[in-house]
Order: sequence, then C-alpha cells, then structure tokens
Amino acid sequence: MAEERHHTEHIPQWKKDEIENIKELIRSHKVFGMVGIEGILATKIQKIRRDLKDVAVLKVSRNTLTERALNQLGESIPEMIKYLDKQTALVFTNESPFKLYKVLEQTKSPSPIKGGAIAPVDIIVQKGPTSFPPGPILGDLQSAGIPASIEAGKVAIKETKVVCKAGEAVPRKLATMLSKLEIYPLIIGLDMRAAYDEGTIYEPELLAIDENQYFSDIIRATQNAFNLSVNTAYPTSATIGTLLAKAFAEAKNLGVNAVVFDSGVMDVLLAKAYVQMTSVASKAADKDANAVDDDLRKVLGAAASAAAAATTTEKKEEVKEEKVEEEEEDHAEEDGMAGLGALFG
Repeated sequence: MAEERHHTEHIPQWKKDEIENIKELIRSHKVFGMVGIEGILATKIQKIRRDLKDVAVLKVSRNTLTERALNQLGESIPEMIKYLDKQTALVFTNESPFKLYKVLEQTKSPSPIKGGAIAPVDIIVQKGPTSFPPGPILGDLQSAGIPASIEAGKVAIKETKVVCKAGEAVPRKLATMLSKLEIYPLIIGLDMRAAYDEGTIYEPELLAIDENQYFSDIIRATQNAFNLSVNTAYPTSATIGTLLAKAFAEAKNLGVNAVVFDSGVMDVLLAKAYVQMTSVASKAADKDANAVDDDLRKVLGAAASAAAAATTTEKKEEVKEEKVEEEEEDHAEEDGMAGLGALFG
C-alpha cells in the first residue's frame, strides 16, 4: 500500500487532470467508443474532430491514462481496455452506437499507400488509357511492374494486372506510380473497435447494418405476417378490412353457386339466368325457327346484331392496321430509292 501511495503521489498533475477529464466525458455521455487512428495525419484528425462536433466528441490521449480512467470507473467499463491497442482515440456521444458507427464510417476516404507498407488487399491496375503523354513515365511504370505502352499518343496500361498481393510489402517505385495513377489502396479514417452503451459492448460486426437490406427485411416480414393473418382468418386492426372483404366475396360466390334467393345476389342470379336462357333459345331457334316467340326472336336478333357489329369493328381495325403497315413500307422503299439516287447522282 505504501509503494502504491508513493507511486500515486508522483503522478504529475496534468496526468491526473487528463484522467479526470476522460472519466467525466464517459459519465456525461450515453455511449463511448474506442477507435483506431493508425496512419491518420494530425491535420486529418483535426478535420474529423470538426466534422463530428454536432454528433460526438473525439479525444486523443495516452493509452496508459485511458486505461487508468477506465479502471477507476469500475463496473463493466474496464472490459473496454482489451480494445485499447496501438494508436487509439476515444469518442463520446449521446446517439445510439449504431448511428455512431455509421457516422465514423463516413469519415473514411481512399488514401495513397507508402513504399514499404503492407497491402491490405490485392492492388490491381486496370487496363486502359492514362492522361500521361509519352516520356520517362513509360519506363518508370514498366520498371515498377506495370505493363505500359504508347497508344494513340498517350501512355496506356496494356493489361489488367495484380501488381501487389494482399499481405505483401509495396515496393517504393510501385507506391510512387500508384499515386501518379491515382490508385489509392488504403481506406483511412476512424476505425471503430468497440462501443460501450449502458453495460453492453458492441463490436463492429454488430454495428455494421445494411439499412436497405434491413428495410427490405422489415417490409417482407410485414407482408408475410399480413398474409398469415388473412389466410388463417386471424382478425387484427390491420387485416380486418381485408378479412371482411374476403368473407363478403366468398359469401356472394356461395350464394350464386348455390342459387340462394337473396337480395345481395339476385342481380347476379338474374344476369346468369338471362345468359343461360338466351343460349338455350339460340340453340333451339337454330333447329326450329318456330321454337321461340317473336319477343324472344327480337332479343336474339339484337344480340346477334351486336355481336356482328363488334366483329365488323374488329375487322375494320385490322384492315386499318394493315394499311398503315403497307404505307410505312412504301415510304421506307421510297426513302431508300431516294437515298440511292442521291448517292449515285
């Protein structure tokens, strides 16, 4: 205890103030997160801090001081220490950890890679023209392992090629040429390692949500639930209208098919009976003209006239369409002959 007290007494005041500041920021915000800032220039961090000012507070401190602050707060907060590694910053917000993750992802942007750095992914140079005129750059590209030649007065990449595989060190010459070609293999920005929200720690795998896919899943689930409710006749405020309409239609169909004399289906039954009557009368009249009376013969005549008129109208429309097609073909032939005449004088 004496050694610990002696060690504590020799902590500079600025370090004590820094630890208290970190603790106060954690207490005064709903969520705090650990973010990696490896490879980010100080100027970029300052810009990110300004961009985040309406959403979150970004604080860069020594890992040892951050660790002390987390340990002093107790409860489950010290569990965040395992995400404290290399260059780390703290970010504090009153938004949800999901929104915080999304905002931090928006801070990322493509960046050139330096010679000697490890390629995070396969670096590919695509086939195609460049903006460079012929000159020394052609030899520089070739010496860097990039297949290049002169095409149409410009330097062009002859083929698509993987110039450096993931996990390999990028040669300095290649790094220089990649920058000139504006190929930026690195994605630089705040890299969320974990977020702490009221006792729960969220890692990036949980926070990375595809909002469009999530929205589609909700719509699909809603549609499936609606269909299940309707098909099982389970009444809810959302499905009662559809269920009543379905029940009405089924009841009406049953009344028609079972020939139930009810005011709700009498119009359909009468229309059905009329169609059946005229069909029988028409067949009877075909066999014996005296099988139907004058009134019924007039009804059949009117129906036949209407059918004939409809057929005539259809035929006239077909003839018109054929004439239009013939005229279009004639015009095309005339235009073609005129074109040939102009060509040969």
